[in-house]
Amino acid sequence: MIYSIEDLIKKIPNGAKIAVPSDYAGVAMEATREIIRQGISDLHLVGIPTSGLQSELLIGAGLVKTFESSALTLGEYNPPPRFNQAVKDGTIKLVDATCPAIHAALQASQKGLPFMPLRGIIGSDILTHHPDWKVIDNPFADNDPIVAIPAIRPDVALFHAPLADRNGNVWAGRRRELVNMTQASKTALITVEKITDTPLLEDETMAAGVIPDLYVGGVAHCPKGTWPLAFWQGDGEDSENLSQYRSMARSQEGFDQYLNEFVFKGGK
Repeated sequence: MIYSIEDLIKKIPNGAKIAVPSDYAGVAMEATREIIRQGISDLHLVGIPTSGLQSELLIGAGLVKTFESSALTLGEYNPPPRFNQAVKDGTIKLVDATCPAIHAALQASQKGLPFMPLRGIIGSDILTHHPDWKVIDNPFADNDPIVAIPAIRPDVALFHAPLADRNGNVWAGRRRELVNMTQASKTALITVEKITDTPLLEDETMAAGVIPDLYVGGVAHCPKGTWPLAFWQGDGEDSENLSQYRSMARSQEGFDQYLNEFVFKGGK
């Protein structure tokens, strides 16, 4: 259940649909760098409900076929240059959504349902770009349309968490979106700050925030695994590196130099 980062990422096949969290929730950046090193390609990324530097790097490296989310944002380091260029060049398929729609689609998968109803997007232009989203009648009321959002069933949920035990139980605390991602996906591959010998489900103070090992396909010990992004149970962001990325990635040549220094050579 506990793997090296190299062996953990070998579990991701080409063409996988991967659910990834927003930058504030625990992004598995060391796992992302390993995906790039292994050249795993034709990926379908689903940002829950948004994504940031993780997807930006994978798109810039040419490993993403489809990006599905409500946004890709680098926050104060916007705009995301490689994402913007890929959209302009048409080298990725963009599936636009909204935050509630992404969460609803995951909840449908989590509950084993084919779709989840949603109301708030009726009247928006986004429906015209989603022939797979169906406006249907509420079966319990007259003249009350709702939108049926098809379930999103990722192959892998990929994120970083504070703690796991040696059985593969992972503590996610109050980050319920990580629980939802895991239960909606076929499996979860998780990097963690620490490994404990204490079984987490036997600790009453921890158990409510634990993702049980039956949902987890593998764990890798990666201290500071969200770098250069902040982690809610660890260090703040590396603003110097993020500023450097923004400057370098304005050109493909500069982006390639960033990958060479900070992904392939392992600089920090």
